[in-house]
Amino acid sequence: MELGNISQPVYGPGPKAPGSSTPGLVGMVHGFLQLVQPNALPVVLCCLSFFLSQLLLYELGFLVCMAIGLLFIILMPLVGCCFCCCRC
Repeated sequence: MELGNISQPVYGPGPKAPGSSTPGLVGMVHGFLQLVQPNALPVVLCCLSFFLSQLLLYELGFLVCMAIGLLFIILMPLVGCCFCCCRC
C-alpha cells in the first residue's frame, strides 16, 4: 500500500460560490462584508477577558453598523415629527 508524499500534501482549489443571476448584488454584499469584518474569528481561548476583547474587536464593524442603524431608527421619526409639527 503506497501512502504517497505525506510531508508535502497537494491541495486543490477551494469551494466556489454557486452561480447567481445577480452577480452585481453578490459582489456588493461580499464587498460590504469584507469592509465590515476583514479579520478572521479569533480562536485563542487562553483567558476569558482576552478572548472577549478579541471578540469585540472582531465584531467592531457590525457593532458600528448596528449603532448607526439604531440612531437612524430613533432620529428619523423624531426629526420628521419636528418638521411636521413645528414647521420652523
